[in-house]
Order: sequence, then structure tokens, then C-alpha cells
Amino acid sequence: MENKKKLDLIGGGWTSFLPFGVFVFVAIYISLLKAPDVRGMWVGALGGIMLTFFFARNKENYANVVIEGMADKIAIIPVACWIFAGVFATVLRSSGLVEGIIWVAYHIGAKGTLFVIITFLASALFATAAGTGFGTIVAGMAVLYPAGALLGANPLALIGAIVGGGTFGDNLAPLSDTTISSAASQGTDVGGVVKSRLKYSLLAGGITLVLFAFFGGGNTVQNVPYETLAQYMNPTGLVMLIPAFLTIFIAIRGAHIITATTIGTVVAAITAQIFGLNSISKLLYVEDGAAKGLLVDGIGGMVDISILALLILACVNIMKEGGGDKALIGLANKFVKTARGVEVSMITLIITMSAIMGLNAPPILALGTFYAKPLGEKYKIHPYRRANLLDATACTLVYSLPWTPALLLVKSLAENANSQFGDLVPVFETTQMTPWIFYSWIMLAIMIFAVISGWGREYIGPNGEPVKSLEKEMA
Repeated sequence: MENKKKLDLIGGGWTSFLPFGVFVFVAIYISLLKAPDVRGMWVGALGGIMLTFFFARNKENYANVVIEGMADKIAIIPVACWIFAGVFATVLRSSGLVEGIIWVAYHIGAKGTLFVIITFLASALFATAAGTGFGTIVAGMAVLYPAGALLGANPLALIGAIVGGGTFGDNLAPLSDTTISSAASQGTDVGGVVKSRLKYSLLAGGITLVLFAFFGGGNTVQNVPYETLAQYMNPTGLVMLIPAFLTIFIAIRGAHIITATTIGTVVAAITAQIFGLNSISKLLYVEDGAAKGLLVDGIGGMVDISILALLILACVNIMKEGGGDKALIGLANKFVKTARGVEVSMITLIITMSAIMGLNAPPILALGTFYAKPLGEKYKIHPYRRANLLDATACTLVYSLPWTPALLLVKSLAENANSQFGDLVPVFETTQMTPWIFYSWIMLAIMIFAVISGWGREYIGPNGEPVKSLEKEMA
């Protein structure tokens, strides 16, 4: 009975990849139309599930497999974490942290190259605290970009600093959807993953700062009108670093992300209330017959990615129960014979999928569950290492290729700034921005080096602890 496949498909195990095939096809299609969007991904995943239904010999079994996939703990963990993290990030953003960071950058008199460096540090700090790369891009391009351009900074370097800082946080933050996805897909804890990832992120960040020190200047210094930026500055907002750092500290110490974000949300709400930055009454209220507030916004902001996660995990379960995982791993075993080989295949697939889709969390969830986890366990690669390879490589090309949502968003925001400040705040094509996203390119190079050289590779020890090597060398 154990050897009998639960899901019998016409065409065998390879047919179980049909949901993913349709999903990837739709992802490529909407990306070519310059509309890579999570909701479009819904259609791809759901369409693949519905099409494969007609290949199932037992339709009732097929329906049960879909439900079991959505109800799987691996699917529910990131959804639950996203909801709590989304609420915390929304409370933090609405309570003046961005305004506090901007105030510091402006009032220390930073100009030219120094402003670019501060922009990168401020963007990285905010993204790590709030767990949002796109939110960092929106905040940075709205204020730091025009201010920096008027203060003599190289505008392309400014774009690279803002996007690079957002990438840093998306990759490292305990609240980030990619961090949660990579940890959950490998069945491990967020705090341990973040601690083990620091060496890669800090090295990439340090090299990025050196490059900005050489290429950050380049414009004639202008006098930025204080009254234009004053509305975006509030030194009191810096107190919101307290709940931000508290949440990160709790997560890194090993607490569950729900525990960390629950404490962080409560502390953030109380801190904002005490310092007059926000009001607890804004958490939930009724207006025009509808429930509104920060809690509603925070939960609502996670709905799209949560639905996609459930659909992707349904696709994963179809593939597993249909025998596709065994077929793929059997094929991989013909070519992959070492731990290094597993890692090379992992990063090759995740880089390709994320570059095509222009998104990072969906391919991490999909590839991490049915490919990286079983092969990684076979070769005793520690789950921290697997999660780091998935996340750090997925958070590279999605922020630096011309057709990705990140750079298309940057261009749109630059056009808004240009309409307000004129040609002193220029607009660039996404192809011009691509080489300046230093952090993404450096991180990609570091992770490729880590795989080839074995730097940072850890194995699962006899008691589940990370060890540097095994009695039988597998690398």
C-alpha cells in the first residue's frame, strides 16, 4: 500500500508537473507584457490545477490532493507569518520611522557621495526593520532620490543605493516574505536562518559601500528647498527603531516570528501613541460602513501572496502525490552526485525562475519544497544553508533586471519626482539602472563563490546540529 501512488495520472509522474508548467508559462507571458503581478500568478497556478484535473483517473482523489496541499503545515506556516508580519510592518511604516531616517540624513549635511552612502544605509535599515523591499523603494524614491539629486549625488548611484538597500532588507529581514518562505520551505526556524545569513549580507553590503564611495558623486550641488522636504521629516520618528530592533532581536534569538511580531506590534503601537506619532484608535475603526485601520491594511496587504502560496503548495502536492518529485530527483541523481552539485542545481533553477517571473517568494516556495528540501536532506546539507542559497540568490536578479517590477516601479516613481522638481531630478530607462544595482550583483557573485568554494556550507550532524563536515565527505 505504501508503494502505491495516491494520485494516478494519465501519462505518469511527469504529468504531475503540468500545474507548474502552466504556472511558469503564465508567469513568462505576463512578464513579457511587462505586467508581472502576483494576481496574474494566481491564474497560472489555478489554471494548471484545473487542467491537470482532466488527466486524473480518480477525480475525487485529485480533489483531495489539492485540499491536502493547501492544508499542509508548510503552506500554512508562511501564510500565518505573513499576516502577523504584515500587521507589524504597517504599524511601523505609519508611525514615522521613514521620516526619522530622512531627518537624520538631511540634517547631518550629507551631500554628493556621502548622501548616497547614507541613502544605502538608511534604506537597508528601514527594509531590515520593516521587511519590505518594495516599500523601501517607494519611500526612498519619493524623498531621498530627489533630495540626493539636488544635493549633488549621482542619480543612478542613488537609485542603486535605494534598490540595493531594499534588497538587503528583503534578503535579511526576519519579517520578509522571502525569509519566511525560505525557512518554512526547508522546515527550519527564521531566527537561525537570519543569523547564518549575516556573513553573506554584511560582506555584500560592505563591498557595495566601497563602490558607492567611488561612484556616488557626479552632479552640481544644488540647494534643496527645505520646505519641500520638511513634510517628510520628523526626528521623533527615530524612536520607532526601538520596536524595530526589539522585533529583530527577538527573532534572531530564536523566537517564532509570530511571537516576535506580536510583541513588536504591541510595543510599536504603544510607543507611537506615547510620542504622538500614531494613535491606537487607528488600528481599527469604522468609516462609511466599512472596517478600516492599520490592522485591516496589514492583513489585506498579505492576501495576494498568501493565496498564491496556497495555490503553489497545491501544485506541489499534486506533483508529489503523482510521483513527479521521484521522477525529477531520479533525473537529478543521474547528474548530481555531490553536495556541491545539489547546490549548483538549486541556485541555477532559482535564479532562472526568479529572473523569468520577476518575483522571488513564489519560486522559493515552489522549488524549495519539492526540490531543494528532499535533495538537500539526502546529501545532509543543513536547512540553514539551503534556505540561504534559495533566498540570497532569489533576491538578486529580481531587483536588477530591466523587465522586473522593481525597476519598472523605480522608473515610475522617478517620473513623479521629475514632474515636481524638473530635469535636475532625471528619469532613466531601466536598462540604464541595471548596472548600478551593485548590491544585487555583488550578492549573486558571493553566493556563486560560496557554492563553488564551499564557504559557509554546513551539514546536518548526528543530532541535527550544523557541522562543517561529515565523516564521509560529500562535497
